[in-house]
Amino acid sequence: MKMFFFMETTIAGIVYLDMLQEFLIPQLDEDDQEGRIHFQQDSAPRHYLGEVREYFNARFPGRWIGRAAPIAWPPRSPDLTPLDFFLWGFVKVRVFVPPLPANVVELRTRITASVAEVTPEMLRSVWQETDYRWDVCRITNGSHIEP
Repeated sequence: MKMFFFMETTIAGIVYLDMLQEFLIPQLDEDDQEGRIHFQQDSAPRHYLGEVREYFNARFPGRWIGRAAPIAWPPRSPDLTPLDFFLWGFVKVRVFVPPLPANVVELRTRITASVAEVTPEMLRSVWQETDYRWDVCRITNGSHIEP
């Protein structure tokens, strides 16, 4: 999968929708031949734009997680989000090692290299951990769980 996150503009709602339609969803479609993918996003304001929600309702009917979604996003729940409990920390410890990036180009290069280090086995492990965390959430009816 190609990466898309280096833009020279603020990612507002319409820019986010365009990125989804033109970049991310076509790549997901290559792997989702049976319509089984569920799409999860947090409650960032750009994710709540009416056009974004309409797009998800059409593209992932009953299969998207977010604010005002068919499957409600559990607020303040980074422990249920693989980007939060795995990827950001994985990338951060690789990007911010001395000597620190001297400029934006070097920062982008380090981020890209860090993401490229994620292996299929790591993703399988993250998926198993995610599934376990969701099971705990379901079993406890969403109660707070101490780590």
